[in-house]
Order: sequence, then structure tokens, then C-alpha cells
Amino acid sequence: MPPRKKHKSAPAVSGPDRIGELPDCILQHVLSFLPAQAAVQTCVLARRWRRLWRSTRCLRIVNLHDEIQYIRKFVDHLLILRERTDLDTVEIKLSCEYWEEDVAYVNLWIRFAVMYNVRVLTLHVSQYRYLHLHDLPLASRHLTTLDLYGLTLEKNVLGFASCPALENLKMSLCEIHAGRISSRSLKHLTITDCRSDLDDCRVRVSTPGLVSLELLDFLWRTPFFENMALLESARVSISEYCHDDVSWNYYDSGVLDGANNNAGSDCVLLGGLSSARHLELRSDGTKYIFRKDVKHCPIFSKLKTLVLNEYWCEAPDFSPLACILKKSPVLEKLTLQLFSKGPNHKVEIKGCYSSTERSSAISEHLNIVEIKCNVVDEKILEVMKFLEAFNIRFSSG
Repeated sequence: MPPRKKHKSAPAVSGPDRIGELPDCILQHVLSFLPAQAAVQTCVLARRWRRLWRSTRCLRIVNLHDEIQYIRKFVDHLLILRERTDLDTVEIKLSCEYWEEDVAYVNLWIRFAVMYNVRVLTLHVSQYRYLHLHDLPLASRHLTTLDLYGLTLEKNVLGFASCPALENLKMSLCEIHAGRISSRSLKHLTITDCRSDLDDCRVRVSTPGLVSLELLDFLWRTPFFENMALLESARVSISEYCHDDVSWNYYDSGVLDGANNNAGSDCVLLGGLSSARHLELRSDGTKYIFRKDVKHCPIFSKLKTLVLNEYWCEAPDFSPLACILKKSPVLEKLTLQLFSKGPNHKVEIKGCYSSTERSSAISEHLNIVEIKCNVVDEKILEVMKFLEAFNIRFSSG
């Protein structure tokens, strides 16, 4: 038999190390997107990588599939070996089970981040119980963004007088044990699925420089908002789990907490929102707060666009809707999302102000009216009939 031909092996791929040619600052920027464990592991790639992770300006401490004891040990070594450079971002996300002795370590990590001038700080704890953040003020001239999830927050943590650069605050699924949230620098505030169990007062929000607000599904008692003269947009949804009810008339009348909470205003929400240009108001369950505020409804002197749900459109007199329309003299666009959560609504009905005969009861600038729903039933027809009394004409879209 003839001898077999030898197959030539593929030549070894060789070429310049494109990644290795990048400057340290670029490589450190790439490492900043990795969890800290993965960033540290790059030290085995080559001699040059041994120290790169030590001076990244971002720390992402996540538990991945590790237990809290391993995370504690890893972070202890990480903080010892890391170079003492300032931090832009610190992200701590824990979804593993933790114990009481672990809480002190997490608080220590937060203090470490503040000590090294962190600008963006995220702390998320996804467990069945709240992690208690120590009642110590966050004192930082550099902190601009704070994102908190699954924490218990005391009064000193939520007084941001020592954070003059803080502009963005997001709190989700947090338990608020403070009578006041205050910041003169804050511009954007989001509070989602949070709760407060204070017995004798509402949480008071004092943020005079606020530009945007989201208050979604607050549990227990709705916070009181002081005037926000610079407010551009606000989205407020009062859920069925809110515990406001008529028994709180006693407190809201000023007998107990009026001197601290109401500051001369008879409104809990609408007074603070009266400077907004874009406003969305929803009530899915309790009607106490909006019903109370409408009785003392302020003038929305800058309001251009307004989104309301079915609470504001209750027959026979539609008094909440009539009131807020009357108090919005420069309103340009009204959207009613009725018995439909969206974002996709089966029916959208377009309306516009009749140019021949305008009503003096609502804004002369109102030129767009939308009704979004799933079906045109008797309730929807009643709303359309009410609006047609103001010379608004509809056509199906």
C-alpha cells in the first residue's frame, strides 16, 4: 500500500496583541463593567494585568451564586489590596440570605465607598427582610446619585444636608423610619413600593429644587410634599395598599402633626405638585388623599399636559375632573386612561376643542384630548358626554 500523505497542520495564528496595546486607563474602564470577582481574576492573564484591577474607579460587589460568608471574606481582602484611588461608582447587589452579623459588614462597605469620594452609589438587597442601614448621615461632597433597594432607612440617613452635590435619589421597596426626607440639591426623586409605619405623622418631603418626581404605590400613609417651585414633571400613583382613610382627618387637620407636616397647606400631595408642567395622577384603590386635596385644590399655573385615570372621572357630576380642569388655566393636552393599564390600549379616542365656541370653564389652550380604554361602554360614553359639554368633539382613532 502506498504510504499515507501527511496532513500539514494549520499554521499558528500570530499577530499583535491588540488588547494589550491599549493604555491602562482603557483597560481599567473595561474592568469597571465586570463584577469585582471577575475583575480580580484577570490578574492571571498576563504580568501587565496583575495590578490593573486594583485601581479601577468602579466596584461592583455582587454575590453571583456565592454565600454571604464568601462575599464578606472576598471584599475584606479586596479593600485591603485595592489602591487608595477615588471611586466613581460602587454597586452592591446581594440576593443571598444574610444574618445579623453580616449587616455591619455591608454598612462598613458603604462607609468605605463614601470615604473614597464615590459619586454613584447603589445598594440593592433582594431578600424577604429589610437590611438595616446604620443611622449615620451620609457626609459626602462628591455623591451625586443614590439608588437604594430593600433597606430600612432611619432619619439621619435621609437628611442629606451633608451631601450638597446629591441630585438623584431612588428608593425602591424600602422601609422608611424617618419623619422627613430633605435635600436642597436633589433634582430627581423616585419612590417605589416603599412604606412608612410612623404612628403619628406622615413622612415629610422637603426638596425645593426638585425637577422630576415619581411616587408609585407607597404603602401605609402617603407622604406630605412641600412646595417644589422648580418641578417640571411628576408621576403619582396611589395604590390599593395605601392605608390613608378618613380616620386621618384628625391628624391632617393639624391637631397632632399639622405644625410639623402641613406647613400651612391643606393639601398632602397636590399643593407640592402645583408648579408641575407635566403631571400624571392615578388612584387604584383608596380615594381619601385625592378627595381631600381636591377640596383645597391649588391652581396649576404652569401645567401643560395632564394624565388621569378613572378615579377622576366618576359619574354623575365628575367633580374631581371638573375641579382640576378648572384649576389648570394653560393646559394644552389631556389624556384619560380609563379602566385600562396599558401601555397598549385597545381603543383610543381623539378629541379636540371646538374652534367655534370655547368654554370659559376650562383652558382656552386645550387642543388635544385623548381617551384610552379597552372598550367603549356606558362609563366611557358618560365621560365623553361630560367633556362635550365643554365643546370638546371626539372622533374614533
